[in-house]
Amino acid sequence: MKRILVVACVILASWLSPPSVFAEQALVVKPLAEKNVSQLPSGPLYWRIENFPALSQAQDAAGPWSLVAEAAGKIWLFTLGPAGGSTPGGSKVADVGPVPRFAAPRYLLRINDASGPPGSTTPVHMHPGSETFFVLTGEQSIRGPDGEMRVSAGQAEAGRSAHMAMRVSSVGSTDLHALVMFVVDGSEPFSSPAKFP
Repeated sequence: MKRILVVACVILASWLSPPSVFAEQALVVKPLAEKNVSQLPSGPLYWRIENFPALSQAQDAAGPWSLVAEAAGKIWLFTLGPAGGSTPGGSKVADVGPVPRFAAPRYLLRINDASGPPGSTTPVHMHPGSETFFVLTGEQSIRGPDGEMRVSAGQAEAGRSAHMAMRVSSVGSTDLHALVMFVVDGSEPFSSPAKFP
């Protein structure tokens, strides 16, 4: 009888305890596309996000600062450059920016796919460049030393500058699915552990 009571108490405590009492689930992050470039386009930088009906069309339309990826059942073309442009054959989704500009010997452009249930999170980390977010579903929190940004489904955020500590979490009531665009110093490690001050 005591054993049954103890088991029942443990189960009840797990239902009533906040999720933070238990181990956090990691946000799943996977690279979709990347490209090394020797220089960035001139002028203010924005990520132009477009959808295409076919992978081959997006690949044919890609320029020197473009990346093509498949995610969420769609074909995406991400182009770093000025705001307001469009690519023939594509349907514009968003212009996101301005993206912070910085000097580097070479640059890495990268698109990641981030997903996870409410409560999932990344470790505190930093990148040697900018990180820009476009949330497809759910809600995302980007916490840094200067506070927290929240980005809901259908919204974009130009994100953080180089070498700024951050923690990204799924904070909505539904699973998070986001596309993450990077411009980083290609001569440094892509991501490093960090701590908040």
